[in-house]
Amino acid sequence: MTPERLYERLDRGGSVSLLDVRNRDEHDAWHVDGGETTLVPYSKFMAAEARGDVAETAREAGLDPEDQIVVVCGRGEASAYVAELLRDEGFDAENLEDGMRGWARVYVSVVVPADVDAVIHQYRRPASGCLAYFVVSDGEAAVIDPLRQFTERYVTDAREYGADLAYALDTHVHADHVSGVRRLADETDATAVHPEGARDRGLDAGDATEFVVDGDEIRVGNATLTAVHAPGHTSEMTAYRLGNVLFSGDSLFVESVARPDLEVGDEGATDAARQLYGTLQSVFGAFRDDTRIAPAHYGTAAERRSDGTYSAYLGDLRDGLPLLMFSEEQFVETVLSDMPPRPANYEEIIATNLGRSDVADAEAFELELGPNNCAVSKAD
Repeated sequence: MTPERLYERLDRGGSVSLLDVRNRDEHDAWHVDGGETTLVPYSKFMAAEARGDVAETAREAGLDPEDQIVVVCGRGEASAYVAELLRDEGFDAENLEDGMRGWARVYVSVVVPADVDAVIHQYRRPASGCLAYFVVSDGEAAVIDPLRQFTERYVTDAREYGADLAYALDTHVHADHVSGVRRLADETDATAVHPEGARDRGLDAGDATEFVVDGDEIRVGNATLTAVHAPGHTSEMTAYRLGNVLFSGDSLFVESVARPDLEVGDEGATDAARQLYGTLQSVFGAFRDDTRIAPAHYGTAAERRSDGTYSAYLGDLRDGLPLLMFSEEQFVETVLSDMPPRPANYEEIIATNLGRSDVADAEAFELELGPNNCAVSKAD
């Protein structure tokens, strides 16, 4: 089964039994969300094959020969062998092509409803929860927080709209994926746009790069993106407002808030958490309740809206997200005590996005495999 087909089945709510044959720690760290997952390590099936009781082992694990079973591993090799064993025993089993690495190549989009003179697409990478945005208006387009892995997708989408890709913007120096801003600027006429603070962090950018500070405007056709400095997750974190939509980057998510330690480490996390509190209470506090928050990530706890997007109205978050109701001291204490493990390879990814190191596409893809972990774990 191709990863795209699996995503479609899960997205439609289809009945799919997932069988993960990796070790438990690998599964717990990163897995396909959705469906019902059974964990049986590959080694257990190998032992069962030697004993001649593969079918019994599968049934004892709760697998039903009548269910459609999709077998998952890291690269699609061990799972292919297990799927074949199960089929030989009469089970309806398919292998997930390329395993979790194939799952990481799934990229889908949905239109974000908004009362603006532009069409907005929200891109979603289900394997990591990364979100990016495509804004097109009057023959021009911009991509916000693009991933290098999907550069061609943005170019193709601009072409389908008959639009020139005018801008590629990063809200901040990402720590969980390799940015596509440089690649888009190199391969198209798009202008790279970064927050001014990224230069203070040592960003090595080309002469054509534009830097923005709070209040600066980026014109895309008939639409205007206004920069909103929103420090906390990083010092340069900059959101963008378009009408009633706020592309919040890594500051405020639909189920949590950003972690404050990826730039400054443990020693600077307390001050960064206080900055983040100020951003959420004072900077975002100036926006109306009907502002639609369009973040750069979502987590497994996030619920998709009926319109298909991972977004939320600011008023709903103010009423329903406990972290936004805390005092500063409560907020800081909770955020610092509830951070998940840092994203895999985050230091190398940051160095790559700053331009201090250069990695090939294949290496970049490997670096960013896994969950993003850019948010505080829980909302309460």
